[in-house]
Amino acid sequence: MRKGSLKEVLAKIKYDPREDEGEYYIIIEHRGAYGNEKKIPVEMIELGRGYFFIGETQIPYHRVIRVVRKDGKVVWKRHSRD
Repeated sequence: MRKGSLKEVLAKIKYDPREDEGEYYIIIEHRGAYGNEKKIPVEMIELGRGYFFIGETQIPYHRVIRVVRKDGKVVWKRHSRD
């Protein structure tokens, strides 16, 4: 698993020429509903300061639960709130 903040991991995936952003997706907690998760390809998002964007929709980084490669390997995971 990669070390660093979520934004650092996403920036590396999106902007490092050695990475293929099409090989990654994020899992978000949709509207804070426990167990209501949504899978979003990294290539669909644009990074912002406290939010990332999918088109005109802004989503706060704290909603991201995991960053996963298409082969299923988790590359970043939010610390448990428990």
